[in-house]
Amino acid sequence: MAILTTGIVNLIVILLIGIVAGLAFNRYGRGWFGRQAANATGSGDATCALVGIAGAFTGFHLAVILGLLPTPLMLFIGAIAGALLTLWLWRGRR
Repeated sequence: MAILTTGIVNLIVILLIGIVAGLAFNRYGRGWFGRQAANATGSGDATCALVGIAGAFTGFHLAVILGLLPTPLMLFIGAIAGALLTLWLWRGRR
């Protein structure tokens, strides 16, 4: 039962990391004109949050693959780095 609980908690934390990173990136990562243009093209808060979630999952699992397992905090730092990197790369494509 502990493995299931840990898995659910990890899922919730990764989702929260991705959503917060996406929303913060959308609100503070661009200027006023960029936000207006993004809202006009339909790439608003929901899209940034989903891209942040995808990056958080990628960063978390890359941290697991690289063996950063001594503490769960390292995995969550990997999730934050993955979310921010994915959002930054995604912004360059828009």
